[in-house]
Amino acid sequence: MNLDYQQYIPADFHDSSRVWIYQSSRLFTISEALEIEPLLQEFTASWNTHGTPVKGYANLFFGQFIVLMADETVTDVSGCSTDSSVRVIKKIESLFKVDMFNRQSLAFVVKDKVEVLPMPQLTYALENGFIKGDTLYFNNLAATKKDLLNNWIIPVKQSWLAARIPALQHS
Repeated sequence: MNLDYQQYIPADFHDSSRVWIYQSSRLFTISEALEIEPLLQEFTASWNTHGTPVKGYANLFFGQFIVLMADETVTDVSGCSTDSSVRVIKKIESLFKVDMFNRQSLAFVVKDKVEVLPMPQLTYALENGFIKGDTLYFNNLAATKKDLLNNWIIPVKQSWLAARIPALQHS
């Protein structure tokens, strides 16, 4: 699995640009991805905050993650403009019958593909060797462009999960 996503992040956005990562409950099919792409392009082309265009970016990564980004060095994103971004994600949820807001669902790279695991099953997965400390984890809490570039796909032992699971701290 090629994890080289950084090349698709626009270089002309400031490192402090705000990022929102939405993880789908399942992999989108190719035809679904081709439908999602124009929805995201239309959204970013018309994304406004109090009538001022937002310098925005949106993309579907690894067939399962929608990343939205707003460069607030150009225009601050208001609550209303954030709400409009949530509406486009909810539209995608509805159209494709997926869950994009389940924060209890964790994604890892296992055997060269994205595997989603419910958080309550994490300890079991660790105890049985399905997940290890060096397993790559999608840290969807990355909140800025800099975080997205450097801390989105990281070993589990370097993520916030390590503090919650003592066994990870020693793996």
